[in-house]
Amino acid sequence: METLRQSALIGRSPIAIFLAAVAAFSAFGAFAQPHPEPVNFSHVHITDSFWRPKMDKVSTVTLDACIYQTEVKTARIRNFEKVDRKKGEKHEGIFYDDSDVFKALEAIAYSLKTHPNAGMEAKADGWIDKIVAAQQPDGYLNTYFTLQGLDKRWTDMSMHEDYNGGHLIEAAVAYYDATGKRKLLDAAIRWADHFDSLFGPGKRDWVTGHQELELALVKLYRTTNNEKYLKLAHWLLDERGHRLAKGYTWTDWKDTAYAQDLVPVKDQKKITGHAVRAMYMYTGAADVATYTGDAGYLDAMKTVWMDVVTRNMYITGGIGSSGHNEGFSTDYDLPNEQAYCETCASVGMVFWNQRMNLLTGESKYIDVLEKSLYNGALDGLSLSGDRFFYGNPLASTGKNSRREWFGTACCPANIARLVASLGNYIYARSSSDIWVNLFIGSSVTVPVKGNTVSLEMKTNYPWDGNVTLTATPSRKMRYALHLRIPGWASGLASPGALYQFTDDAVPPFTLLINGRPAPYRLDKGYAVIDRDWKKGDKVELELPMPVRRVSAIQPVKADQGRVALQRGPLIYCIEGADNEGQAWNIVLPDHASFSLSHINILNEPVTTLQAQLPVVEASADGYNVKTESRLVTAIPYYTWCNRGSDAMQVWLPRKITDIKINY
Repeated sequence: METLRQSALIGRSPIAIFLAAVAAFSAFGAFAQPHPEPVNFSHVHITDSFWRPKMDKVSTVTLDACIYQTEVKTARIRNFEKVDRKKGEKHEGIFYDDSDVFKALEAIAYSLKTHPNAGMEAKADGWIDKIVAAQQPDGYLNTYFTLQGLDKRWTDMSMHEDYNGGHLIEAAVAYYDATGKRKLLDAAIRWADHFDSLFGPGKRDWVTGHQELELALVKLYRTTNNEKYLKLAHWLLDERGHRLAKGYTWTDWKDTAYAQDLVPVKDQKKITGHAVRAMYMYTGAADVATYTGDAGYLDAMKTVWMDVVTRNMYITGGIGSSGHNEGFSTDYDLPNEQAYCETCASVGMVFWNQRMNLLTGESKYIDVLEKSLYNGALDGLSLSGDRFFYGNPLASTGKNSRREWFGTACCPANIARLVASLGNYIYARSSSDIWVNLFIGSSVTVPVKGNTVSLEMKTNYPWDGNVTLTATPSRKMRYALHLRIPGWASGLASPGALYQFTDDAVPPFTLLINGRPAPYRLDKGYAVIDRDWKKGDKVELELPMPVRRVSAIQPVKADQGRVALQRGPLIYCIEGADNEGQAWNIVLPDHASFSLSHINILNEPVTTLQAQLPVVEASADGYNVKTESRLVTAIPYYTWCNRGSDAMQVWLPRKITDIKINY
């Protein structure tokens, strides 16, 4: 019966699956009002001049780099082949390397939907054949333990077996969604059933060492409508924080806060530990709360989210300041040159904040999502598409460089899958409303009230704030269109006032329909236009983009006496490549005014900021300093270190006495 019901759901649209899941889940106490759901990336055609070239590059250059590293330069694919050969060969690499194969497959899946490529699909099918051949008869799939000794499997919660399995599920769901092929999906179902046979209520206790499986199981539930996967995700969250009562131990760390296991999830109030693990766990908790109506998870996440954005987030949307634990240290500890800010953590911020927005309907979560997407996450991918940052500091003396790959290579495929699936984050819908969350040139057709509405968005965002939406309903009809008004356009540098604009002037946005002022109401950060719509109705939103100075509140010691530059969603920095090789001797006085300029950085057209600023130099005798005025150029943060290693700063001193030259 379970198989028949799964088969009935396979092949249905993501929207149909979502509605069926909500209807079927009344036993868990689902919310009375259905939440909006994201419009699936496969229904969104992106034409955007900023993002489309990046998606094109990911579908070719970045994925080619991932494939080369995965099957040629490293043993990741070879390990699956070794399992299949059954000749007692040793595992090569790290015990969690399987996950990189699965993340690359997920990125390929998204790319195949938006950039069909027979050769790429054949490559993916070949990988899938090798993966499935390595699966054990009972559904277990992990090359490390299969090659090193199956007797050791499921004996150590720190060893990422569940983390690898979660990425297997995510890849399988994405590949099925993109191609309709279910070979990998069937393997993922067998793995999930194997895990479920061992763990859960009345079985063995288990706490995921590196969270990921929780959110993946919800994806599997949405695809199959099999409630046991949702129940299992819920149980995994409930398992956390009971170490003393249940008597389990961690083998690779003493501080259980590292894995967010110090207290139960519903009792958590502060962000702790490893940043990526935290983001994946809270994303899974938001997913579970969506389908179960468990308010305990939602309340905890709101509290922890405020702790993140008011005490522990960089202006770039990056999180996790400490390289020691790849995560969080103490409140307001936000050093710039030593900032860790792992790319994967910013990707996780996109995941989590999208789910929080869907749960609450509040646009502040999309504000943070956008900040992370355009700055902290995008910085992890080079403009050439084949070099990467693992960490993303906010200052450099020229010692940082982008790399082809890493021993722990989670970041390249992670940023690839985010960019390739960008369409997931632009629009959302309910049965009667449409939300526009990100301003990205695109077209989409969504079902509303038993009809369809086609939208075409045109914009040059993030370089300017002019957005045009043309609506084409299948017939004249009434529905509500929710247009996000970004926090930066309303005078908020960040939720919670960790960062503040130093000027009070906020040029108002304008909103027109068919050339006339549009009646709207503001609700949760959205301009809501509820009206009768007809074919060809045109909405014009203008978001002024002045250059804004940003300051940090006093507890952020690293940024005192300094300001950062923001224009629209983009954070800017000073890089030596544009400023005679220097970035640490430049002063940004309060009275300086900026003009806009346009340059290409490795064929990337960008809008830069220019101003005459004081530059401090040592005198010829080396005993004195002199100050002269120079034309200084600031570039978008995501573009730095693409022309070689160089000095860089995001936070600039307001006075000469605040200069700190570290080289």
